[in-house]
Amino acid sequence: MTTRSDSIAINPAVEKITKKDLMKVFWRAFMLPCFMSMDRMQASGFAYAMIPIIKKLYKSKDKVSESCLRHFEVFNTTYAVAPFIMGIATAMEEQAAKDETFDVSMINTVKVALMGPLAGIGDTFFWGTFRIIAAGIGTSLALQGNVLGPILFLVLYNIPHFAVRYFGLMIGYKTGTQSLEKLISTGLITKASKVASVMGLTVIGGMIASMVKLEIAAVFQSGQTTLKIQDVLNQVCPCLLPLAATFFIYYLLKKGVKPGYIMLGVLAFGIAGKFLKIL
Repeated sequence: MTTRSDSIAINPAVEKITKKDLMKVFWRAFMLPCFMSMDRMQASGFAYAMIPIIKKLYKSKDKVSESCLRHFEVFNTTYAVAPFIMGIATAMEEQAAKDETFDVSMINTVKVALMGPLAGIGDTFFWGTFRIIAAGIGTSLALQGNVLGPILFLVLYNIPHFAVRYFGLMIGYKTGTQSLEKLISTGLITKASKVASVMGLTVIGGMIASMVKLEIAAVFQSGQTTLKIQDVLNQVCPCLLPLAATFFIYYLLKKGVKPGYIMLGVLAFGIAGKFLKIL
């Protein structure tokens, strides 16, 4: 072990990540959709893509296990932009392997902070723009019986798709390795952590309002007066029930309840609520 002038312990025995290592991550990243799960989304696929990096950086089984578990935290973004985050995660794992004082919790903090905004950009360009344009051109040729239709669709869509994946991974790693050491040496890593945490929580808050749907269908009626309970709740606080449901599920997770049981409970609650005409 050696020590730098800024008193950060550096392990010189850690092997440097090469382009060959990054290409292993690049090809494994295509498996992201195959590992999709309802409780951790793309986490398993992210961990699978990072395995070549983890095995090269860490030699002990305990360190390998710890690193793999870090990447099993919930992750979800547009597939095309995921390699960019993997590149940054690779740079951070490399720094963590070299520097014993590195705060490894920052790795997931940065991942969570980036996955939401990049998903918005990725969905807009790939699902809402490139796919539509490529499908329109390809379909018009296919309807005329031209075999170039499906071929042209695949070419037009996958040229930007592969380019963003490849250059995103390389730029993500390069940006990470160049900036992390500066952040640590200047003491900005704590501020960056707070900013990333706030951004991540903001994204999660927006996801609660847009993705969690829970409304009360029951109506209170007295004579000529009809009162919709959901309208009253909306006046008090829009999306109050989705927020309450999210916090309740978070509470159950903190108590150690298995995600599978929670999902079954939510399913049973939804069926019962619909049957009783409450939801």
